[in-house]
Amino acid sequence: MSKKFELTRGMFMKIVSNLDEKTIDVQPEGFNNTIRWHIGHVLTTAEQMMFGFPERSSHLPATYIDMFKMGSRPSKWGTDIPKLEELIGYLESQASRIRELPNELFSQKLPFQFPMEEIQSFGDMYEFMLFHEAYHLGQIQAMKRIVEASK
Repeated sequence: MSKKFELTRGMFMKIVSNLDEKTIDVQPEGFNNTIRWHIGHVLTTAEQMMFGFPERSSHLPATYIDMFKMGSRPSKWGTDIPKLEELIGYLESQASRIRELPNELFSQKLPFQFPMEEIQSFGDMYEFMLFHEAYHLGQIQAMKRIVEASK
C-alpha cells in the first residue's frame, strides 16, 4: 500500500510546496473554495480517516475541523488562518505517521459505519483517503492554472 501513498502524497507535496501565499488565497470564479482550503481539507480529512481526529488525535489544531470540513468556506474564517508552511509541516509529519501504521491495521474492520457502504475496513478507508487526496490535487492544479492565467 505504501507505493500508492508515496505517489499520491509525494505529488501532492511537490505541487503544494511550489505554491505561494498569494496564489493559495484566490478563489477563482466557479470554485467554492481556495487552494489553501483544499490543502487544509486534505490534511484534516486524512487525519480524521486514519487517526480519528479530533477525538483520538491531537496532532492538528482543533480549529482545523471547522475551518476545513466539507461545506466550510474561507469567507467564514476569522483572522487565525494557518500559513502555507504550517500546513506543509503538518502534511509532512502526518505522512510519517501514516507510514508507521502497522500493516495489520488495514485488514481490520471499521468500528463504525462509514457513510459509503463499500468502505468497511481501515484498508478501504486508506484507499478512499488516497482517492480523496488525488481528487483535491486535481482541483488545486486547475485553480492554480486559472489564478496564474489571470495575473
